[in-house]
Amino acid sequence: MSGDLHHPDRDPNRREFVAQEQEPFGAILSCIDSRVPPELLFDTGLGDLYVMRTGGEAVGPVVTGSVEYGPMTSGTPLVMVLGHQRCGAVEASYKSIRDGKPLPGNLGAISRALRPAYEQAVREGGADPVETMARAQVTLTAANLRSNQDLAPLVGKGALAVVGAYYSLDTGKVEVLSGAPS
Repeated sequence: MSGDLHHPDRDPNRREFVAQEQEPFGAILSCIDSRVPPELLFDTGLGDLYVMRTGGEAVGPVVTGSVEYGPMTSGTPLVMVLGHQRCGAVEASYKSIRDGKPLPGNLGAISRALRPAYEQAVREGGADPVETMARAQVTLTAANLRSNQDLAPLVGKGALAVVGAYYSLDTGKVEVLSGAPS
């Protein structure tokens, strides 16, 4: 948030160090939005994070498998689902579902994946239904991953935290919405 960046572990020495193996401390599922690159937001370096990016943090089997990879193969202790303010994928999906007008091409798969968040946002109401839907998408996705048959045992024994978080484009603040370890 302060802009005091350290740019750690981004030099040729780090590249050589992690070339043979990796041990990221976290896995982040975030949006494809060009303003929300997790490696830069969290000022991390090579080998620090597994990062999966999909429109509106939409998930399916391949994405879920990608999220599972770190915790299940190398004991990565943190999974974060990171949504953000003014998400275009969420807004387009919201309007598509609300108006009953399918999005073109494979974009329809994104809106179908976000339908549960849309339904929750409609139930909750609020001043900005798109922002409500974006936050709902984060919490629903994090809850689904937390209760996933392969990740739930790791969560249960405290070896994995699955956290939902929300990034403010205006302030740079990341707000934890769900799943914060105690």
